[in-house]
Amino acid sequence: MVNPIEVQREILTWSDVDKLMDHLLPQLKGPYDAMLIITRGGIVPGGLICETLDIRHILTASVQFYSGVKETLAWPIFLQFPSDSLLVGKRILVVDDIWDSGRTITTVQGRVEAAGGHPELAVLHYKPTDSLFPNAAPHYYAAATDAWIVYPWERERSLGQLSGVPSLV
Repeated sequence: MVNPIEVQREILTWSDVDKLMDHLLPQLKGPYDAMLIITRGGIVPGGLICETLDIRHILTASVQFYSGVKETLAWPIFLQFPSDSLLVGKRILVVDDIWDSGRTITTVQGRVEAAGGHPELAVLHYKPTDSLFPNAAPHYYAAATDAWIVYPWERERSLGQLSGVPSLV
């Protein structure tokens, strides 16, 4: 296990995300019947992909593992998942921000396959050295890394910082 203090952190900007998307998008060979976005990390990259590829059938999956240790293959809890009828026989692009241990996205992949769907996995970052699945990988990814990635949408924000922003109400 790597000491978290020794792990290189990579803090991304929106410009960095644009470059990652420029690398990822040409790999995606649609058309897809639907996109399944894994919350919460997949929301931003999924939104960018569906806008660019004009995917209008958007589904979401929310998965939680109760184990605090990523090396443990604990059973997942599906907080949200589309019904099988929306997946059966469909080509589904499954999107998340990062494949770290791989537990979440492979769990979603398995459930889509069990419903009779045909998932293809896309992430911005793939961490092969952290993956619990040595014989599996995302179908599409923009970059491989060992770094601790901090996306621009993950940075700390407080409501106090937003007090100068005009209300839409």
